[in-house]
This record gives sequence, structure tokens and C-alpha cells, in this order.
Amino acid sequence: MSPRAGSTGHRSPATLAFVESPVQLLNVLEWAHAHAARSAGETSGPPGPEQGAGRPGTPGGGLTLVVLSPTDPMTRGQLRRMADLARDEGYEVRWEEARGGTTAPFHTVGGLAPLLRRARRIVMGDPFSRYVQLLLTITRARDLVVVDDGTATMEFVSQLARGERLVRWHRRGGRPGARDLVFAPVSARARRRLTPGTGRRVEVFSSMPIADTPEGVDVTANDFAWTRARFGPPRITKGADLVGTSLVETGVVDPDRYLEAVQGLVGTYGATRYFAHRRESSEKLHRLAVETGLEIVRPDLPLELIARRGPIGRMILSFPSTVVHTLPLALAGTDVKVAVFDIDPTWLTRTASPRAQGFLSGVTNTAKDAHRLSAITAT
Repeated sequence: MSPRAGSTGHRSPATLAFVESPVQLLNVLEWAHAHAARSAGETSGPPGPEQGAGRPGTPGGGLTLVVLSPTDPMTRGQLRRMADLARDEGYEVRWEEARGGTTAPFHTVGGLAPLLRRARRIVMGDPFSRYVQLLLTITRARDLVVVDDGTATMEFVSQLARGERLVRWHRRGGRPGARDLVFAPVSARARRRLTPGTGRRVEVFSSMPIADTPEGVDVTANDFAWTRARFGPPRITKGADLVGTSLVETGVVDPDRYLEAVQGLVGTYGATRYFAHRRESSEKLHRLAVETGLEIVRPDLPLELIARRGPIGRMILSFPSTVVHTLPLALAGTDVKVAVFDIDPTWLTRTASPRAQGFLSGVTNTAKDAHRLSAITAT
């Protein structure tokens, strides 16, 4: 596929959405579905079946999805699958090789600048992204929407409410590097753009529990209505499935402790399949397969869609993760139980952020639709 496949040509979309991960793209589709349903309700009363399944990406919908493609092969593969689903819904998709060499950022930003200046609304999946922050300094849009990028959304809203600089939770506590200092003015300007003001609207579209909402920010619930309308209900198996996490890869959890915890879950709950996070390393997954006997599954779509499509285990086991909030919504109306386990403080690495334990506990404590089970003790 050409980097510009599905681009908008010379048309000026009313809404530009920037995504860098499959989950972000999924949540833009969920936002568009909910936005269309709200618009239909506001203009013509309660929506009927056809209105409720609004497809704002069809001609005249005015939404263009811009994929700022990463280099990781697994993420790229899932993004291509999600891009195909978006096109099936009638949306325009513009694929940008945003990291394809030293000159790629200049070509990407230069090519997007005209669209950014004309767009009336910007939707973004990752306000912490330097790419997105740079693009925010170009746009004149007065309507900004942040859709879920997992648990990071909770931290973004809290930082915005406290007027803090935007820093990912697992990096907090460390000294800013040279690149952070150089980029600081851009990040500060992006944060100001994401702060509601006169004539500027900011919406957060999220399935996560949002506390300390900044004044003027509209929070809209994501209940995964699009996912439930398009997929399933799934076939449910008798066994248990385990959801992987990238906490080892981000330097938060010790790899040996993680392996021992997974072995404990397999022994206690009889899990047979392990749905790998797209950022988990091949070496780690190979070790898990050899030492636990789990079948390692590399999903080709976000887990919410995989689970809704099925087959899926009657119990889904997870460490603190976005999915303990999203899977109960995507699987609403089924008999699947989602269970979450705490991260034992002894599993954390010496270099883990001082906020890691509190943040992960918060993810667990606020998962109201997931079952909290006793922590697994590494043996």
C-alpha cells in the first residue's frame, strides 16, 4: 500500500484524527460512532436503528484518519488491519510513514500543515506524543478531542488539572533528558492548547475512570457501542485466558518476577492461552511459552475486538492494564468474567518510577466491572 493510500487529496476534512496505535484508532471509531448517534439525536429526536448506527465517515462525514505509523512490525500490522476496518466504515485514511528516516518528520509535518490549518476539529489518541504536540502548534482548530490511549488517559487528565507538564506515568520521577529540554517549549504550548479557553472546547472520550477533571473539559463515556454492534457475540470456551502486559518492556516490572507470577496464574487458574501485548519482546514470549506451557497468541487486532469476535475463555486474567476497564464493556451481555491481579511491590525494578505502585494500584482499584482476585505470590 502506498504511504498516501486513502488520502484526502485536495479536500479539507472538517475533522482530522491522529493515531499511532491500533487502540487509538479503535477509540476514534468508537468516538465517531458515538458522535454520530448524539448528532442524530440532537437533530431529529431519539435515533432509530439506522441513525443509531451512524456512519459519519461516509461521504460528507468529514473525518480523515491520519496514521502516524511507528516502526514496530506488530503495531504496524495491527494498524493496517484497523485501517482496513476504518475504510470499510467509509472513512478516509491517510497513512504516513512518519518515522521512515531522518527526513520523514519534515515531509510528514509539511504535508499535513495545510490540512491542519483548515481543520475545525482535531482528534488525538496520545497527547503525550511529541509528534502530536508538534502538530497541535500548527492547527487553528478550536475543537480538540482526546480519545483513550489506555491508562495514560487517566494521567493526562490529572496532569492537565494540576497544570503540570505532560509526562508519561512510567517516566515520572526521572531527570529530563536533553531532548526533553529542547522540546519543552513545544510541549508547554501543546498543553496550553489542550486547556479549555475562550472559544476553545476540549473533550475527553474515555472508558477509564476520570478524576480531577479540569474545569471546562467535557468528559464523554466510551461504552464500546461500535465494537458491540460490529462484532460478536463471541463463542465462549470453558478455559481461562491470560492477557499479557508490557510492564517488563517499559522497565517497571522485573522479568523473572513476571515469569514467576505468570506461572502462578497458570497453576492456580489453569490458563492455557496468553494474549501477548504488541510491545512484548519475542525473547520474553519464547521464555514464557517454554517455561509455562502457555499457547502464545499474537493478536492481529486490539484485544477488545479479538475477545468480542471470539472464541474467548470464560475467564480472562489480567494484571493492572487498560483491558480491565475496556473488556467488561466490550463483552457486556456475555458470561465472560474479567479478573485483575495486583502487582506485588517486590516485582518492581529499582529503576521503576516512584509513582508506579500507586498508579498501578489505582488502575486496579477503579476497575469497577472487573473481579479483583488475590495477588499471586511468586514462588
